Amino acid sequence: MKKSNVYTRTGDAGQTSLIGGSRVSKSSVRLEAYGTVDELTSMLGLLTTCLDDDHDRETVESVQRGLFHISTLLATPPQADKPVQSLDTALVEQLEHEIDAITDAIPPFRCFIVPGGSRGAALAHVCRTVCRRAERRIIALAEEAPVDAVLLSYVNRLSDFLFVLARKVNFSKDIEEKRMF
Repeated sequence: MKKSNVYTRTGDAGQTSLIGGSRVSKSSVRLEAYGTVDELTSMLGLLTTCLDDDHDRETVESVQRGLFHISTLLATPPQADKPVQSLDTALVEQLEHEIDAITDAIPPFRCFIVPGGSRGAALAHVCRTVCRRAERRIIALAEEAPVDAVLLSYVNRLSDFLFVLARKVNFSKDIEEKRMF
């Protein structure tokens, strides 16, 4: 039985394969987009280790699964033989529902909040900033190639979710947020 290797050596010269087999530079805007989504997915995995609430953990794990779908969409160029199914708008609606539920359960904010407080909240803020960077990379890709509009809405909403999640984590631990003004 042949052993499966993690390494293939096909990327040693700075190129990688997209879904469908076409090769691109590892510095391409498409790779930057789905590479940053991959980074976000990993950061969210770390975030789950800091969440005490089962529902929050399950929601973040669901987000990770959605981000795998997004990575697949981003790794599939328009000319690929088998297009990937678009992202379901229900995923955006689920995030909006979570945002609304959290917002209803915590005090309103009226000023800028300094990221921090508990470890979980601080990490949710880091995830939020990685999400914003992923969004910028995806928009850069959208300037060159078609990108699913629902995908853009999802990533935009995800950063909002991570913001309110950070606030919820601090609130649940009775940690007062640091405000700018």
